[in-house]
Amino acid sequence: MLIAIGADHAGYHLKEELKLFLADLGHDRKDFGTDSTEPVDYPDVAEQVARAVAGGQCPLGILICGTGIGSAIAATKVAGCRAALCHDTFSARHARLHNDANVLALGSRVIGPGLAKDVVAAWLDTPFEGGRHARRVEKIRAIEERERGGRR
Repeated sequence: MLIAIGADHAGYHLKEELKLFLADLGHDRKDFGTDSTEPVDYPDVAEQVARAVAGGQCPLGILICGTGIGSAIAATKVAGCRAALCHDTFSARHARLHNDANVLALGSRVIGPGLAKDVVAAWLDTPFEGGRHARRVEKIRAIEERERGGRR
């Protein structure tokens, strides 16, 4: 699977570790930056990853910043992006299982590389359950449509 990945300067080192981890799992990666620890603005990277996922270029994406909060907020502004901030495997599994989250946000200053890899693996290994959850995800899509002016 081709996974979009991006980070700001705070998440750069964890992003590089996760790229290797994803390769070990057999996934291709599309790196949206950053390429160093020089300061960049996380909304710029988050938007690129979210657009790649929402637009179908990549089925899933991973964002890393200091806390993961800003990246998750920015990514969810892109219609079709369902970003989830997860720092444990339970949340990661349920973000996919119940919410069909297509972008995972991580905080490099919150969790270390070992736990981050566990969270990524749990998130990637969990399919969307559908059923009653599909109705709820559709309601999220309906909110997006109303916000864009396409009343449903």
